[in-house]
Amino acid sequence: MKLEGRVALVTGAGQRVGRALAIALGREHMHVAVHYNSSVDGAKETAAEIEREGGKAALFQADLADPDAPAALVREISEQLGSLAVVVNSAAVMERTPIGEVTAEAWDWMFAVNLRAPFLISQAAAPLMQADGGVIVNIADLAAFESWPAYVPHSISKAAVVKMTSSLARALAPAVRVNAIAPGAVLLPRGWNKDDADHLISTTPLRRLGDPEDVVNAMLYLLRSDYVTGETLIVDGGRHIRK
Repeated sequence: MKLEGRVALVTGAGQRVGRALAIALGREHMHVAVHYNSSVDGAKETAAEIEREGGKAALFQADLADPDAPAALVREISEQLGSLAVVVNSAAVMERTPIGEVTAEAWDWMFAVNLRAPFLISQAAAPLMQADGGVIVNIADLAAFESWPAYVPHSISKAAVVKMTSSLARALAPAVRVNAIAPGAVLLPRGWNKDDADHLISTTPLRRLGDPEDVVNAMLYLLRSDYVTGETLIVDGGRHIRK
């Protein structure tokens, strides 16, 4: 897929992995729609870095927990930038929710952002991609393939993202390819410390933590590989093969 000069949307691009993905598309000289919710300063920094890398950037704010926001976001991008070739559904929430402490509100919020929003964004974006072809990349999580007792709703939502990916790939072929990336420990969750990091390192076959650039490389592979669709690429240093 030719990337230069085409329009891409990266959700959650104001921080963490989403920022790295958006900047990488800037390096490919794409016009990147930088989505953010509350991280306005981070989004501005992302946009500035995209411009420094030779791309173009435009900022778009939306609270993706709002059921009307995903389609409205795609519509606004189409109106302002004229087209859409790539969607990277990176925005997500990850909250520690031990069994016994999960509320209906927390469940609904997590599923709204992690699952409903990327589905509705993809549904709205697909018609814009039909003529010239397009690619959707969903960011899942290693939690989709493991059982994390303190993150059960998050894990379920990400497992559903994996299933959504294969279902959309079938439904939108051949014009639109849909794949996913399931990162492992490329960035520690907020609040984790050195002991947590050391434990992850010691239990990872490659004996190191990952980096956002590992996810960037996976995304670029999936964007350029025109014969790959419906796949979830696990980027975790081998953690999923421990058992």
